[in-house]
Amino acid sequence: MRPDHNDLDEEIRGHLALSIKERIERGEDPASARLAALKEFGNVTLTRDSIRSVWRPRWFDAVEALGRDIRFALRALLRAKGLAATVVVTLALGIGANAAIFSVVRGVLLRPLVNRDEDRLIYIRQSAPTIGAENMTFSVPEVADLRARVTTISAFGDFSTVDFTMIGLGSEPRMVKAGVVGGSFFDVMGLRPVLGRLLDAHDDGPKAAGAAVLTYRFWTTSLDSDPTVIGKTIRLGPRAATIVGVLEPSVPYPADTEIIANVVTSPHHLGATMVTNRAHRMTELFGRLAPGVALEAARAELTAVHTAMMRAHPEAYSANANVQLRVTKLRDQIAAPARTILLVLLAAAAVVFVIACSNVANLILARSVRREGELAVRAALGAGSGALRRTLLAESLVLCGIGAVLGLVLARPFVAMVAPYAARFSVRALEVTVDSSVLWVGAGLAMAAAVLLAYVPRLPAQGLGLATGGVRITPGTNRRLRVFATTQIAFSFVLLAGAGMLLATLVALQTANTGYDMRHVLAFDIPTSATGEVGPKVIDFYQEATRRISALSGVEGVAVGSFVPWRDAGSFGLGAQFSVEGYTPADGEENPHARLRIVTPRFFAVLGVPLLAGRDFTDEDRGGRELVVIVSQTFAQRMFPNGDALNRHMWWTDPYFGKPAPRRIVGVVADVDDENVVRGPALTVYHPVRQMGFAGRLFVRAAGDPYVLVPAVTRVIREISADQPVERAATLEDVRAQVLSPERLNAFVFSGFAGIALLIAVVGVAGVLAFSVSARTREFGVRLAVGSAPRQILARVLSEGVRIAAIGVAAGAAGGYVLVRVAAAFIGHVQLPGPVAVAGATALLIGAAIVASLMPAARASRVDVVQALRSE
Repeated sequence: MRPDHNDLDEEIRGHLALSIKERIERGEDPASARLAALKEFGNVTLTRDSIRSVWRPRWFDAVEALGRDIRFALRALLRAKGLAATVVVTLALGIGANAAIFSVVRGVLLRPLVNRDEDRLIYIRQSAPTIGAENMTFSVPEVADLRARVTTISAFGDFSTVDFTMIGLGSEPRMVKAGVVGGSFFDVMGLRPVLGRLLDAHDDGPKAAGAAVLTYRFWTTSLDSDPTVIGKTIRLGPRAATIVGVLEPSVPYPADTEIIANVVTSPHHLGATMVTNRAHRMTELFGRLAPGVALEAARAELTAVHTAMMRAHPEAYSANANVQLRVTKLRDQIAAPARTILLVLLAAAAVVFVIACSNVANLILARSVRREGELAVRAALGAGSGALRRTLLAESLVLCGIGAVLGLVLARPFVAMVAPYAARFSVRALEVTVDSSVLWVGAGLAMAAAVLLAYVPRLPAQGLGLATGGVRITPGTNRRLRVFATTQIAFSFVLLAGAGMLLATLVALQTANTGYDMRHVLAFDIPTSATGEVGPKVIDFYQEATRRISALSGVEGVAVGSFVPWRDAGSFGLGAQFSVEGYTPADGEENPHARLRIVTPRFFAVLGVPLLAGRDFTDEDRGGRELVVIVSQTFAQRMFPNGDALNRHMWWTDPYFGKPAPRRIVGVVADVDDENVVRGPALTVYHPVRQMGFAGRLFVRAAGDPYVLVPAVTRVIREISADQPVERAATLEDVRAQVLSPERLNAFVFSGFAGIALLIAVVGVAGVLAFSVSARTREFGVRLAVGSAPRQILARVLSEGVRIAAIGVAAGAAGGYVLVRVAAAFIGHVQLPGPVAVAGATALLIGAAIVASLMPAARASRVDVVQALRSE
């Protein structure tokens, strides 16, 4: 049994009392007897502590000593508030950025899905890499074949994305992005309702009643979580549907839909083209692995069945497309688009942390040089190297601990900034929050930084004189100071060059000549197909809308089309195959692809696209008359190199169009690229609306401010058709800005990281030079005393700052080149920054180094010679 501390004190008192009593009995007076007894016993406190140390573990003494060192460190840092504040803020930026990025990475890449047995959920897709089709989706006959032949999948779930006009729920007609699914979809996905029920097998088939499920986000944001919504009837296009449930919060994949409805609500899904055409692909396919089946086994069986399907139906698969089947876990499929960008962000945050640690190491190293006298005194009084290092560790722990706390506070606003950016690549990022796992990240980074900083300073050498005056920088210390500063510059250069490349790309995209009138043309979405109007009624609607809007004050022209440049990019895939008279493909070569666009007369004039040859469409180009088209300049030059495109014929050979029908080319227009902001050559074929019967986009050319016309245009369209939605009004200039928002976010985020790195690096260079100047005061005094001019001293210090920056830039360029080569092996295509970005980053860092050097250089040039020599 361990003795009690009170018993020990009582024992010591008893021992002293007995010793005093014996001395008094020998004739000593009480006071002298007490002093002699205490002298003979020794230091009571030390004796007590020595005895107690035998009773407790050795680690307790180490912890107690560290606690004393931490209290000492707090008092010492309170006397160096400027240094402490700089170190804490620098570390907080580094730790906060890393904690925020970790939260996003964990939320998007690591957090499990809410789906039941999510490890058994797979995503199946067709791809054609040779023609750039990463996801061809599936047709209904293809899905039926897979259901019938595959045994390793217990059930399949199909999902098609459709835009509906929704009428009901107390709002005006509006477009909603909807999913059309079979009855097995929700069961396969393992999702549950928070209200009502989900779609099931009873909702399948063309005779089922229309039913719809609201997504959780739509229910909470648009309907204020109204519990009475169940049972209400809405109209989705021409069909009615009853709301039967609300889906639990889940990842909205493959599309961020607002409503999920059964097949009967979509007339297109019940049509012959959708049901029987093997090449009409618009269905995403999910599966649930059968019990005990591994992913590899399911992938092998699916691939074998898919290969057999392609052999049985060669007409539905392009021979040169290299169509493949890809099978992945659903969670991996959802995270895949964001994985690369998040890992790049994580690397950028790590670079910021390295720069922050390098900067703090510089400051701590400079402080340790100033404290060499203090450490030498402690060493002379008996402190060993372990005790001295523990003192430095205590100070580092205090600084890093406070920095970590502040960094975790900063992590929340950082996450709020980064999450919307990451949501461009994965919708899971919208659900990211800062949770307790970030505490471990902050603690780990703080401990790593504390250990690093504790072992950066050099301990005083044995026999160091205690009377050393002034600050002395040894060659080793000077070398380490410059290495840390150079490291900051090198990593900052990598970030700045990358940010410069993104900014240069953004500027090039924003200033590219698109071939359109960007400022005066308004684009509207008016999807008549969603209202159920077809055939002549649609033509009449377009004609009446064009007539009435043209009469509005401030309108210079009106046209209807099928495609808003850039905003609708990707809507029609890679285009359709075609042929022209006189063209014969080489052996093994397939017919070329072209984009199909549908427009009304004056479309090209309204959008500012020049007509190069032939004529525009007229009202006479309608159904029952000769089929005509207008083609792009690249189409005419490539398919008719002799310049005789006019009055020649082309026809679509794609299976979607059925029997080929020749169409006479009546005009050639200048190239415009409505898929890509930077214009490139494009094979485009324009059809007249009156021969196709649908379009869905309205374009209005304004004489003044285009947005002034929005209310009037909306009113006119609603007067013609009260159920017609009118949405997404924007000038082409603003459409381009919206499309470029991912590039703008890229530039903003990486410029933010680069800005933080640059700020820390500037502080680091300034700190190194300021400390160097203070330690070399005597040297500068001697130089001035022997005739050196102040401007020479000024130039000398400035040149040191430029030299540090130049070495850092060179190291950063070499390291960045190696990093790009290594990253390319894992990520794929990684682009090196161009000369403008590299030159800009170099100039910025050299300029920043000069600015950072100005104050220390000016102080060096103003050294008082007498005072400098006397201080030694």
